[in-house]
Amino acid sequence: MTAYTESEIASQPACWRRAVELAAAAPLPRPGERVAVVGCGTSWFIAQSYAALRERAGHGETDAFPASEAPLGLPHSTRRYDRVLALTRSGTTTEVLDLLRRLDGTPATAITADPATPVMDLAGDVVVLDFADERSVVQTRFATTQLALLRAHLGEDLAPAVADAEKALAEPLPSAPVEAEQIAFLGSGWVYGLAQEAALKMREAARAWTEAYPAMEYRHGPISIAGPGRVTWMLGPPPDGLAGDVRRAGGAFFHRDADPMAELVLAQRVAVARAHARGLDPDQPMHLTRSVILSS
Repeated sequence: MTAYTESEIASQPACWRRAVELAAAAPLPRPGERVAVVGCGTSWFIAQSYAALRERAGHGETDAFPASEAPLGLPHSTRRYDRVLALTRSGTTTEVLDLLRRLDGTPATAITADPATPVMDLAGDVVVLDFADERSVVQTRFATTQLALLRAHLGEDLAPAVADAEKALAEPLPSAPVEAEQIAFLGSGWVYGLAQEAALKMREAARAWTEAYPAMEYRHGPISIAGPGRVTWMLGPPPDGLAGDVRRAGGAFFHRDADPMAELVLAQRVAVARAHARGLDPDQPMHLTRSVILSS
């Protein structure tokens, strides 16, 4: 039986193409604005990737915060932003809504999947990606589709990423990460957010032992866990010499020349395969819900 998660993973290239078509007219941050990007869980990791990409593209200072920790609208905060961008698939996450309510005049834009939720009233501008919404609790296509939208809005050509994702969906799963006892995901720059997201998918869907680090930080302690049966999975170009260091420690180093978002797609597939191997339901991960809604 095909899980919802598997179907949603497979739909990502088509979703990215639709996001690219929307990007030019989307009411997203303008060049020169100082922007705070907020989200929770997966959305926070996507916020980190976008913040790094936006600064790299020269569009302005961009900070990423988990919504619960964002120093916005608080009496003691001295940070000032021209715009807040809130990422929320459900549009109902308590921490995101609380943050938007306390903003004092700062323009807010939100990206969501559900137009019938409170975020529609709290953000001045909203981009609705309802075609990328999901039945599964675990986020896959919505996360990558909003990043595709944001990358295209920054002027990137997403055609190579779409082609790489189609390959990642068509090829057989690599045996090393499927069978690994432990996986450490690495990324540099904007890709570090995707490394964190890949690790989260493994934990959510398969309850697997996974970690994530900036690539150059891996030698500063975390490489001590490398060894037989353990995989270091590099998203994006690896630092010189790191693969050899991992192999000398007895671990496997996994890397492919593909767009990092396509690598995340492959990691999602591996997470589902590991879940099925353990008799778990990737559509309904343990202890999780689609949205964290806290009582007053």
